[in-house]
Amino acid sequence: MDAPRKPPAYDATLADHGFDPIEAEGLTYPLGDYEPKYGEYFELMPGIGWTRTPVPGPLGHINNWVLDDVHENGEPGFAIVDTGLFMPAVIDSWKHLFENGLNGKTATKIVVTHYHPDHVGCAGWLANRFKAPVHMNRTEWLLARMLTADNGEEVPQEALDQWRFAGWEDRLIDNFAKKGWGRFASAVSRLPIGHIRMDEDDQLRIGDNDWRIMIGRGHTPEHACLIDDANHVMISGDQILPRITSNISVMLSEPEADPLGEWLESIDRFRAEIDPNLLILPAHGRPFKGAHQRLDTLAARHNEALDDLAEALAQKPMRVVDSFPLLFSRPIGEDVIGMASGEAMATLRHLEYTGRAVHEIKDGTAWYSAV
Repeated sequence: MDAPRKPPAYDATLADHGFDPIEAEGLTYPLGDYEPKYGEYFELMPGIGWTRTPVPGPLGHINNWVLDDVHENGEPGFAIVDTGLFMPAVIDSWKHLFENGLNGKTATKIVVTHYHPDHVGCAGWLANRFKAPVHMNRTEWLLARMLTADNGEEVPQEALDQWRFAGWEDRLIDNFAKKGWGRFASAVSRLPIGHIRMDEDDQLRIGDNDWRIMIGRGHTPEHACLIDDANHVMISGDQILPRITSNISVMLSEPEADPLGEWLESIDRFRAEIDPNLLILPAHGRPFKGAHQRLDTLAARHNEALDDLAEALAQKPMRVVDSFPLLFSRPIGEDVIGMASGEAMATLRHLEYTGRAVHEIKDGTAWYSAV
């Protein structure tokens, strides 16, 4: 059996690291198929470390970025970008990293791209451990604070109504109602009372580098990406992923929104404004180059789904659940029906906002048809 390969030595351009780049679907993966293990520290390039923490289910992992920084007293430290879920396996991964990979340094700041639990879950725990401030977009921080407090046992009527709106069977609604409410809070540690806001075009100084904040919308209301223009690097969170497509869903907190419209507008803006040669550091998958190609692919997939669904609605009315075979390549079971319903609703909602569909309510369920 071949001995396991060690992480390659870095250089500033990732051009001479000892691994063969991989080309796939118009993207280039400069580190080939290399990826760190949970709790392992890999110095991706000067000042940027890469580790991973586990996520249950098909995602399997989230990438966490560890950036060289300096404390106010001049001591070396590090900033963490995205923190993983608040669960024992993730905490063990962080503790292993702190004990073995960072030479006794401590965190200066905790940076979170958006409010989803795999990104914000350990932010409070890390902030408390290191007495370090949390940097987030204000809307995303408020959502995280709100949802961690929303942990009552009884499912709210608005959720029951939305499930019926989507066409769920009574049996399924009853099953989900019995599971209770507030699962978000179980995966997220208590956040500090205050935070440091990150907004569009803000400059976040970390170590010797300035990271420009660029806000994307659709996946969440105000997702923050970090761009180091000098070194041509972007920490993209879930805004640009190399292989999977970010979930775009109608949320209970904003039931009349058009998140897919916001997502497509963000794709157009990122496509127009970011350097095509950026090295993208995504939340899931491996670092890659080819951001414009990936944005084009994401837009094309959504536009194709919109056209397919509009064509199907011209043939007959359908409910949200009836649209699943047109939008998803696998059967939708109870484990993912919530996310699938949210995404299907977002697609149908965008058809309505663009004048291509309408719906009417029958016994609490929406029936969509083409205009």
